[in-house]
Amino acid sequence: MSTNTTTNAPPSGGADFRDVVTAHTPFRTGRLVLWAIIAIVVIDFVWIVANNENFGWPVVAQYFFDPTVISGLYVSLGLTVIAMILGVALGLIIAIMRMSNDRLASGFASLFIWFFRGTPLLVQLIFWYNMSTLFPQLSISVPFGPSLISWDTNAVITPMTAAIVGLALNEAAYMAEIIRGGLLSVDRGQAETAEAFGMTKGRALWRIIIPQAMRSIVPPTGNQLISMIKATSLVSVIAMADLLYSVQSIYNRTFEIVPMLLVAVIWYLLITSVLNIGQSYIEAYYGRSERRNGATAKPAAVAAAEEASH
Repeated sequence: MSTNTTTNAPPSGGADFRDVVTAHTPFRTGRLVLWAIIAIVVIDFVWIVANNENFGWPVVAQYFFDPTVISGLYVSLGLTVIAMILGVALGLIIAIMRMSNDRLASGFASLFIWFFRGTPLLVQLIFWYNMSTLFPQLSISVPFGPSLISWDTNAVITPMTAAIVGLALNEAAYMAEIIRGGLLSVDRGQAETAEAFGMTKGRALWRIIIPQAMRSIVPPTGNQLISMIKATSLVSVIAMADLLYSVQSIYNRTFEIVPMLLVAVIWYLLITSVLNIGQSYIEAYYGRSERRNGATAKPAAVAAAEEASH
């Protein structure tokens, strides 16, 4: 009489699949404890700050939308937009000059970057604001000859002009290096392929290189934009009525220093938070090609050259 015995034991040398079926993620007690500690510390800090009368929260609420504060906020935002546009445009030109084979152009670009990155922005702003000390008159003249037309320096270099020029030139130096790094990240074979199809260097740069370099340029440019928002606070030293200068003018009258500084801090945090969200979306947009798997496409230079030939 024979008996069939069924066993669940794995074959010799094989894996026991019962372990896979019953597997589960272990409970991370240490991580839960760490999160609990952090949450308690944060909630306790928020509670202390919210209930500390010395912060003057009623004053913060009173002046948060004050016309003077809002006017200064508009000035800060305007300076940021104008300085970034000028900085990016000039930075692109400087980056191209820096990568040029022409020694004069490359040397000038290197000198520009060296100077404006090597000196503090605050010093540059004060220098531009006090330009009339060095040059009382700004003029257009024949070299080593008579002056054709001239202006009073104080009439030309106003606080607004000094702020825009100082911020834009400083930003251009940083953007030049960011853009140069992005251009260098593109495979040199792209430019060679474009030239093989008869495209000029300038056209290959605008049609092939720059669009591909944007993936490397955009993220640090977003960081520069956020830094520019905060850098505009430095223009308060040249009597430019930005956000910080506006709250200073109020607390010089009311002596509510801490509450008014909190007004500026909260506005800066709100603006940078919005910019951080926008930067995340832009980075996701330019990084979408890296997440595509299994797609075979023509090289960018070949596609653009074929399109240009039609």
